[in-house]
Amino acid sequence: MQPPSSPLSAARSWLFVPGNRPERFDKAAGSDADLVIIDLEDAVPAAQRQAARQSARDWLGAGGRAVVRTNAGDDEFSRDLQAIAGATGLLGAVLAKASDAAEVGRRASALGVPVIPLIESAAGLAAAEPIAAVAGVARLALGTIDLALDLGCRDEWAAMLRARCRRVLASRLAGLPGPIDGVCVSIEDQQQVASATRRASAVGFTAKLCIHPAQVAAVHKALRPDEAEIERARAIVASCEAGQDVGRVNGEMIDAPVIAAARALLARV
Repeated sequence: MQPPSSPLSAARSWLFVPGNRPERFDKAAGSDADLVIIDLEDAVPAAQRQAARQSARDWLGAGGRAVVRTNAGDDEFSRDLQAIAGATGLLGAVLAKASDAAEVGRRASALGVPVIPLIESAAGLAAAEPIAAVAGVARLALGTIDLALDLGCRDEWAAMLRARCRRVLASRLAGLPGPIDGVCVSIEDQQQVASATRRASAVGFTAKLCIHPAQVAAVHKALRPDEAEIERARAIVASCEAGQDVGRVNGEMIDAPVIAAARALLARV
């Protein structure tokens, strides 16, 4: 488990940038995203991956700081590893299509940085708990588009709800921060991005993968409790700290778990 101060533990927005577009690296890093993911997998045509690896290594070695998404296949992962292992600015690695705890452990050890297994298949879904418990795993992430394809269902809320809840449970059992939700394909409709983020947050997700800088502000706003929630939490904590009988605040029954939840909410804010 990463310490609370770790950028991987606290990051809310994880912005993908294609590894074959090095001219976009600085722009992504200069956005409001908490972390940048240089993608060496799906966003990069196979013929351009070696050039993408070199671009990632050059940028990470010249002061850039980012996470890198590695490929799933052994040969491609080995090439990724050879290129990025030891790069100065490498903060961690997103392991594409993670499905086996032992393999996640080997790759985390080889990379020498915290890893984020991206669950994108039925096999990964079934192995959620052992994967989360692997040494070196910082957080779990959910890839709903590939998972829906593998399961033969639609990438819709109802179809993916059980998978999301399973990620939250596995993260909690392993003592990890809340998991990272999958991408929203809408770039221009920020209401859709915000709505998807709020629903994921309601079941325990604390971050979201982004595919465009325009999505970042909507993600951050959606993950922040609204003013009514904040004021309610402040009233509960204030009553508790004043030594009052906090069995009731503003007409609500208040007990120890409610007080703890209020403190946790204010800590997030």
